[in-house]
Amino acid sequence: MIKLGSKELRKTPPSPEELSQIKRNPIYLVCDRVLDTYNIGSLFRLADAIAAEKIYLCGEMEYPPSSRIHKSAVGTEVWVPWEKKEKVIEIVKELKAKGVQIISVEQDPRSTSVYNLRPTFPIAIVCGHETNGVSKEVLDISDIIVELPQYGINKSFNVWGSTAVVAYKVLEFLN
Repeated sequence: MIKLGSKELRKTPPSPEELSQIKRNPIYLVCDRVLDTYNIGSLFRLADAIAAEKIYLCGEMEYPPSSRIHKSAVGTEVWVPWEKKEKVIEIVKELKAKGVQIISVEQDPRSTSVYNLRPTFPIAIVCGHETNGVSKEVLDISDIIVELPQYGINKSFNVWGSTAVVAYKVLEFLN
């Protein structure tokens, strides 16, 4: 399959035939009230990069079509499967009932280092609001809460960046 850079994607989206050739991985991204449109667009690019099954956009946040999301998503919001949900807890419960392992990315007393992550598929990676994080009710029913160790002064990392680190760690465990 042809791989297009951001310059090409802005001008020429993939054809339906090219999209049909993508083998989706058993990974869902769940966005819990992500505020920044740059993060939302970047999460669409991440979902495309890892061939995620679907991305769920939940709660009060901006949704496609949006010129601000489109700018950072470079068009991926058009072909990455996604769905809008009013309440994040509903989709998390629905996925969990289907046997999907829920992995929340958050700093929490219950968190384990991303280095200790051993996922079982299918999985959903939940990322949260830039200031308020993943909802407490979602953390309470998550199978695993992971965080990235911070070695500098800053105690947190960007939403899409930390989600990307976890997603690529998860990919290590796919056949």
